Amino acid sequence: MSTVTRVDIPVDERRAQRRADKEMLNRRADGTRRSWHSTLAARIVMIALSLLFLLPLYWMIASSLKSDVELAQFPPTLFPQSWEFGNYLEALTAMPFLRFFANSAIITISVVVLSVVSNFIVAYGFACIDWPGRDKVFYLVIATLFLPFPVTLIPMFDMWARLGAVNTLFPLIIPAMFGSAFYVFLLRQFLKQIPRDMLDAARVDGASEWTILWRLVYPTSKPALVTVAIFAAVAAWNDFMGPLIYLQDERVQTLSIGLQVFRSVNAQDVSFNLLMAASFLVILPLLILFFLFQRYFIRGITIGGFK
Repeated sequence: MSTVTRVDIPVDERRAQRRADKEMLNRRADGTRRSWHSTLAARIVMIALSLLFLLPLYWMIASSLKSDVELAQFPPTLFPQSWEFGNYLEALTAMPFLRFFANSAIITISVVVLSVVSNFIVAYGFACIDWPGRDKVFYLVIATLFLPFPVTLIPMFDMWARLGAVNTLFPLIIPAMFGSAFYVFLLRQFLKQIPRDMLDAARVDGASEWTILWRLVYPTSKPALVTVAIFAAVAAWNDFMGPLIYLQDERVQTLSIGLQVFRSVNAQDVSFNLLMAASFLVILPLLILFFLFQRYFIRGITIGGFK
């Protein structure tokens, strides 16, 4: 009886696959290759839209580096006249930034790990295992997407209050253990492309479902798992309603609440340069995360459309 071993795709093969994907995008439906000037208008439109979406980010960074006097000027300056990098240090000390950052990091890392593991296991059961009523149960799971958040808000808060978990991080972390309908759907669509012959051959060789899951399916599912991880990280990091409901104590609050507290405390005289500096520090980890894993993210999103 043979043993199922982990499938490691060689680096050269991965590079060849990426080149093949790019080549596919550069061809028309009839198989002929597109010329660069045939997509010139599309490229111009995409560049213009990219600049439009980047404009708020640029304005945030530029405003965070201006002085109070320069911010009050009209018309506003496009570039800072004097680079006030001290605004970032002031923003860090104007509120317990490091404590809020640590709480947000704990919640985000925990949610990402639990979301990837739980949704991967559930999606494997829906995509790679045949069992009676599988599709009907899957449709029921998808139907939970139509439940409005206010419908579940009061019952969930009552449950966590009875468990004594209010003012702790558990209400924001534990739900990730039970999966998400959107992430399950995303992973299931990806796993449906794995050849069934390979899975059946592993079962004939005596491999258990856990062995198949972690040694055969997991190595080929990394792009989709990275996509789920990025979605989960962005959702957990930017979550405002959850911390607002469950975290009333300052020692467990997150950055999303901290920014609102900073703005409300200084409501009469808001230092917008400090507010922009703190806001940029909040989104900086997400920008780094996306640029590090953008290749996996884009591949995990688009691969379902290719055969």
